Amino acid sequence: MTDNHRKNTIDSQRLLGRLEALGRTGLDREGKLTRLAASDADKAGRDLVVSWMKACDLAVEIDRIGNIFGIWQEADNRNEAPVMIGSHLDTVIDAGILDGSYGVLSGLEAIQSLKEAGFKPARPLAVAAFTNEEGVRYHPDMIGSLVYAGGLEVAEALAAVGTDGTLLGEELDRIGYLGTREPGFLRPHAYLEIHVEQGPVLDRSGIPIGAVENLQGISWQRITIEGEANHAGTTPAQMRHDAGLSAARVITFLRDRVDLSGGKTVATVGTMAFKPNAINVIPATATFTVDLRNPVEALLKGEEEAIAGYLKELAASDGVAIRSEQLVRFNPVTFDDTIVRLIERVAGEAGFESKRMTSGAGHDAQMMTRLCPTAMIFVPSIGGISHNPGEKTREGDLIAGARVLLEVVKQLSGS
Repeated sequence: MTDNHRKNTIDSQRLLGRLEALGRTGLDREGKLTRLAASDADKAGRDLVVSWMKACDLAVEIDRIGNIFGIWQEADNRNEAPVMIGSHLDTVIDAGILDGSYGVLSGLEAIQSLKEAGFKPARPLAVAAFTNEEGVRYHPDMIGSLVYAGGLEVAEALAAVGTDGTLLGEELDRIGYLGTREPGFLRPHAYLEIHVEQGPVLDRSGIPIGAVENLQGISWQRITIEGEANHAGTTPAQMRHDAGLSAARVITFLRDRVDLSGGKTVATVGTMAFKPNAINVIPATATFTVDLRNPVEALLKGEEEAIAGYLKELAASDGVAIRSEQLVRFNPVTFDDTIVRLIERVAGEAGFESKRMTSGAGHDAQMMTRLCPTAMIFVPSIGGISHNPGEKTREGDLIAGARVLLEVVKQLSGS
């Protein structure tokens, strides 16, 4: 058996140890894991991962939006398009240790294990850590991969204003990660991203591997309803222009639409504010956000049209003024079926049951579909918990996912 066909496996203790070490990087004063993009905590996480990349003898490149790439190429394959594995290192506030980090560190582990086993890839391999995937400090989310894939100009992204008034470009420069390479300088042959599911499907079904075939489209909007403030006790119900009541009607309308969709659509009103926000005053203004998601573009568009029509009816029936503002709009994504089938086959050959899935969350992979064949691997999230310090995945599932990733990468990059 040649080195190129020797059985490869990951160093599970190294992967788990790095996850723990990175999970201790970026703790705030209260001991909460918070690595917001381009912050000092983000710098600490980046520095640690870059040190591991260099220890693996990878060439480290940083582009102008701060994306980090660890690249393994040989003299005889440097002209070939690479297989890229990636995710992100930034977190939400008070986060778990797996979201994003598991994808980057599993990619690094796959490359390092293949190098150590003497594997000779026909294509270069690269692991990527994209900037500001979470979108907590800067908008939009997934900004690094969006710029990399050509969906947003570098200058516009660098001028993004943070929740703290900072500019993304200045903060990347301050922490030493405003690189010089042009985004997109490596155009991948294929892109893979492994991620914890962040939902309950795999955990509840007892299946260790998700072969992600598509990703929901996302529509965010801010809706403002203007009514009339008045006395809560003296104004008859029929004579009110209650912005709060109208907002409640929108919420119930959305839930009815979700029920009619048979589980295809999800809708969330995640923020709401009233003015004057007093216990004994009818709300004059209600401002709230709507998050609509569906994996089929025509159906997502239909939901957007349905709510727009309902808002017009509501304004007339409740005697209020309503305006809406589109905040984010990402089309649904269908991943490459050839790679999805390869993930299923590799999982089966390794003895792991797999399930085809839709991703309910946004990921850098959805941006990378603009450049190359792309797919994702999910591993279970215990209880479906994520964006929370209670985010956990069984060690055996983390290892199983990384093993499947390694073999898929090996086959995509082999001769």
